[in-house]
Amino acid sequence: MTSRCDTLEVDAGDGLSLHVERSGNGAPILLLHGFTGSTAVWTPLRKALDGEYTIIAVDLPGHGKSATPSDHSRFALSLLAHDLAHVLDQLGVTRTAVIGYSMGGRAALQFALSHPERISALVLESVTSGIESQSERASRIDSDMALADMVERDGVPEFVHFWERLPIWSSQASLSSRDRAALRAQRLDNNASGLANSLRGAGAGAHPSVLKQLSLLSMPTLLVAGALDPKFASLAHAMEQQIQGARAEIVPGAGHTVHLEKPAEFRSVVTRFVDSVPRSGREWSSGQRAPLPHLAD
Repeated sequence: MTSRCDTLEVDAGDGLSLHVERSGNGAPILLLHGFTGSTAVWTPLRKALDGEYTIIAVDLPGHGKSATPSDHSRFALSLLAHDLAHVLDQLGVTRTAVIGYSMGGRAALQFALSHPERISALVLESVTSGIESQSERASRIDSDMALADMVERDGVPEFVHFWERLPIWSSQASLSSRDRAALRAQRLDNNASGLANSLRGAGAGAHPSVLKQLSLLSMPTLLVAGALDPKFASLAHAMEQQIQGARAEIVPGAGHTVHLEKPAEFRSVVTRFVDSVPRSGREWSSGQRAPLPHLAD
């Protein structure tokens, strides 16, 4: 039986309020979704895991029920890393495992680099450490700015129509019609200014590469990618060589969204990894799961 899901709105300052959902019992796992996502993308995983873990899911800035600051610089992943530490403080969590997908994975990387003491284990799904080439990074910034202008000009439905037809999502054709409809509904449940400012402030070109900093990471790290997504499978293997003791897991038959396309395999890979990490007993600052302040219905 799925446990109750509590919600909390965390004031991160500078016009940003983050929507947080918590359910389950046990060692905490923080979930960070990708661009156009929300906490809703993790519902199947949450339902499968919250009997053994406390699941904490966050709507990233400009997504889902979180606020959309008017200044796109507030969306910077370096700032979000401090916001996530503040969220954990509000929940009474000292250390947590973190699962980050795509943009959420880049956020998880920033969090791991700036607050390594808060992370017991790190799972990065379909993640890049950034664009090394300055010319390629400049080109990506231009592309993201054009996409931001597009979503503001044409609206979310037209943008989602375009977004869903990008080659990176071709493997999602294997999803059932019901799952594709649910994914589209979730993408549509965003606002134009939120997506636009996310592209401007947290796009793949907005931040310098952290490749040379990966050797600083020492927490247990799992890199997950789909075999049908060769670019990110290659990136997973490359990052595996840079992070101390990291392991790459390439899931057959999956593309960029492994957790969606192969949910059972993703869950199995992740739980085996998280369960293999020794627990320090320091997950909760109070020694036990703290009650949420200011619960929202």
